[in-house]
Amino acid sequence: MKKIGIVGGVAWPTTVDYYREICRRSERWYLAQNPQGVASTPEMSIESLDHNKAVSYLGVDDDEESWAQFDDYHRAALKRLETSGVDFALMASNTPHHRWAAITRGIGIPVLSIFEVVAQEAARIGAGEVLILGTAVTMQSAGFRGEFAKHGIEATGPSDEAARGMTVELIAELQLGKVDRAAERVGKIARGTFRRGFKAQPLVCLACTELALAFQEQKMLATFECDGISYLNSTAVHIAAAFDLAVAK
Repeated sequence: MKKIGIVGGVAWPTTVDYYREICRRSERWYLAQNPQGVASTPEMSIESLDHNKAVSYLGVDDDEESWAQFDDYHRAALKRLETSGVDFALMASNTPHHRWAAITRGIGIPVLSIFEVVAQEAARIGAGEVLILGTAVTMQSAGFRGEFAKHGIEATGPSDEAARGMTVELIAELQLGKVDRAAERVGKIARGTFRRGFKAQPLVCLACTELALAFQEQKMLATFECDGISYLNSTAVHIAAAFDLAVAK
C-alpha cells in the first residue's frame, strides 16, 4: 500500500476519524483477501496544525496577499510530508481546499482534493442541486461551486446570513465535542434554506469535516438520509478516495 500523508489538526477530532477509518478499511480489505494473515495498514505521516493559528491566517477573497500566511502554513506542512516519503497527501479539512492552487503550488506529490472527489460522488449519485454547508469560506467558495459545475450540478451555500451564521456557530461547537441535538440543528438550517432559491429539495453537502460529527451513527457513510433529508458527507467521501488511492496498483 502507498504511504499516506495527512495535514490535520484543522480541527483535530476529524483527523482522528481519518486515521481510524483508513486503518479500519485497510484491515477489512486485507483480511478479506488473507483471512489467516495479520491485518495490514498503510504507513502514514500526519502533520497536525494549530487550528487557532490556521483560522487567524484566513484572508479575504478580494485581497490575494491577505492569504499568504494561510497558504504558506499549509504548503509547509505538505512539504514536510513530501520530505517524509509519503506517496500522496490529503488535507483533512474543506476550508484549505478553497486555496487549492496556491497551497499545492510547488508540491511534488499528488494531493487528493476533497472538492474534486465530493463533486464526483454527487454526480455519480445523480444530484442536480446541492446545498453546501460548511465554514464561511467554504459556503462561498467559487472553487467548490466550480467543481460541481463541471458535472452540471448547481451548488450554493445558504443565501441567508442568519443560516450561514448558525452553521458556523454549530461547527465551532462540534469542534469542542458538543454534539447534543446537532443533527437536528443541521436539519433545521437545511430546511430553512430549502425554501429560498431551490427548485426542489437539494442534496445537502456536509462540506465541513466537523459537520459529520453531528451524525454519530452515519459519520463514516458517504451518503445517508436523516429525517427526510439526503446528505453527502465530505469526510467519508474523502477518506474512501484516499484508501482507494492507497491500494491502487
